[in-house]
Amino acid sequence: MDTASAEEWLSLIHPSQRILLLPHCLRSSQTCSGKYSKQGLECPEDCAENCTIGRLRWTALSLGYKGVCIAPGGRLAVKYVKEKRPKAIVAVACQKELEEGIHGVRELSSSDRLTPPIIIIPLAKDGCVDTEVDEEQAIKMITLGCSLESVKGDAWQVCNH
Repeated sequence: MDTASAEEWLSLIHPSQRILLLPHCLRSSQTCSGKYSKQGLECPEDCAENCTIGRLRWTALSLGYKGVCIAPGGRLAVKYVKEKRPKAIVAVACQKELEEGIHGVRELSSSDRLTPPIIIIPLAKDGCVDTEVDEEQAIKMITLGCSLESVKGDAWQVCNH
């Protein structure tokens, strides 16, 4: 599936059927207070850090995404996909992890289950620590088919569904 058709499909899928996969390397190695668990990096509920992971995670969850996984690698991301069984995936990662993850998701798919559309947002700066992503592009893909509007500091969703 090419990028244009994957984006088209994603815009038709309700956020409650989507997941967001983020790499743990987007976190600030100096200030992040997140803790690692078997599910990946877990942001504290009271986290006050103004970081890329927090903003992307908040955007997806405020739209009603099925889940967000902040993974240290492709294997955990594939395991998360297997558990959540989304109808669409938005993934931020380096080229190596994207390739591993896409391959893993395709292997999960069988003849009775189509591979979900996967929207890929490559890292703008990689290197496994303190990486960067085009946050504006990532938010554009996360919100495809929806728009966020501010209401007294809180977000609410308007989706084309």
